[in-house]
Amino acid sequence: MSDTTWLTPAADAKLREELEYLTTDGRRAIEKRIAEARDHGDLRENAEYDTAKNDQGLMEARIRQIKHIVENSEVREAEDSGRVEVGTITTVVDDDGDEMDYFIASAENKVPGMILASPTSPVGSALLGAVPGDEVAYKAPGGTFKLTVKNIRLYEG
Repeated sequence: MSDTTWLTPAADAKLREELEYLTTDGRRAIEKRIAEARDHGDLRENAEYDTAKNDQGLMEARIRQIKHIVENSEVREAEDSGRVEVGTITTVVDDDGDEMDYFIASAENKVPGMILASPTSPVGSALLGAVPGDEVAYKAPGGTFKLTVKNIRLYEG
């Protein structure tokens, strides 16, 4: 089940919308660019054609990525267990007394203006399961850092 990605309903809708666009209008636009570049002559020295083909490959890779995420996702609202879980926003205090909120979720759930902590990241994995008052530590390139969990609330988006 480690391959399962938790998605909010909004993140799921956004991914499905992107997939729909890429597999319809996106593909048509790339096909048109490739056809126009072909019309410019020799394909061996045609930078426009090479760029369009490269963009096509990147787009197809993104389509495969989205399909995999959507097919292997669990779409639901977060549940209130009183612990830090995927789908919660956790207020923490660091060693300097600075307070910050982390949205514990995978990258597909990114919300502008919120700090995202993936459940597999050092911060996210350290916070998972904690309750208010717990102190957690995580290792990062700059050393070992400690956070105190102050508050946990459900993401509502």
